[in-house]
Amino acid sequence: MEAEAARYIGAGLACSALIGAGIGIGNIFGNYVSAAIRNPAAAGPVFGQAMLGFALAEATGLFGLVIAFIILFG
Repeated sequence: MEAEAARYIGAGLACSALIGAGIGIGNIFGNYVSAAIRNPAAAGPVFGQAMLGFALAEATGLFGLVIAFIILFG
């Protein structure tokens, strides 16, 4: 296998972290909306925790994307 092909395969595998980030963000906000509908009074205090979870899930996906760029252009 040529090195260029291996780089593309590795970058594609590193981008698979974006799949997990998308699923995680969907779970976070889906559960937040469900909880806000059930108890609107508790939606405000929980919003900060939902944003923290969103940031951590998004950071995981971005780390995978950065690794893919390092593999391709590094």
